[in-house]
Amino acid sequence: MTLTHSPRKVAYITGGAQGIGRGISDHLLANGWQVMVVDIDHEAGEQYLADQCKAQQEDSNTRLSFQTVDVCDESAVAASIAQTVEVFGRLDAVINNAAIANPFQGALESLSLDSWHRVLDTSLTSSFLTAKHAARHLREHGGSIINMASSRALQSEPDSEAYAASKGGIVALTHAMAMSLGPEIRVNAVSPGWIDVSDWQKTAQPETLSAQDHAQHPVGRVGHVEDIAALVAFLISDKAGFITGQNHVVDGGMTRKMIYQE
Repeated sequence: MTLTHSPRKVAYITGGAQGIGRGISDHLLANGWQVMVVDIDHEAGEQYLADQCKAQQEDSNTRLSFQTVDVCDESAVAASIAQTVEVFGRLDAVINNAAIANPFQGALESLSLDSWHRVLDTSLTSSFLTAKHAARHLREHGGSIINMASSRALQSEPDSEAYAASKGGIVALTHAMAMSLGPEIRVNAVSPGWIDVSDWQKTAQPETLSAQDHAQHPVGRVGHVEDIAALVAFLISDKAGFITGQNHVVDGGMTRKMIYQE
């Protein structure tokens, strides 16, 4: 369905039906944006639309749309971007949030090439594809791209090679794209640490967090989805017009904490 075009800004969010992506979508909708959520999980996307329709009293049902998209498929991504512009009339921001959530893919010696490619393609390659096909639309309005990296791009645990490589690649891709697409388009990365997304999943599964889990963070707690959403909203706003090519770590200070600290 094609909606009446509006001057409201439009964001395109991959992996937006659950977790951090859904939180970003909620935040932007609450601040007047129009949002196209894309996700490979059709059920989660339809549930998100239904939840938003019930929760909102105004026109969020005309400002939020969902597409089932495999972000590893270039033709599907190109068609999805085109449909977004057709539906909303413009494109102002792309948030590349899609990823394989589990960082642990098994021991390096037994890690299959298919698993390696699946992890890298879902987050790193998809970020390239959306930028490639969205750039000409973003350029029209001085738009912005946010690539979701991770604090695991900076520090690792065993058996997380594919995930770490994908997120480290996103950090490098971000500053490369910032140079190629500027000055019309700004590109930044956000690297979340431990974020509690349990309330933002298709099926809520509350995470059991101990006092020690919170206390090991210098700020005294694990992260909230809203912590990431608020930063993303700022970075794609006009107020962040002097910020590009940067990786913004949001981890409660954990990557600055000495491991030997008592």
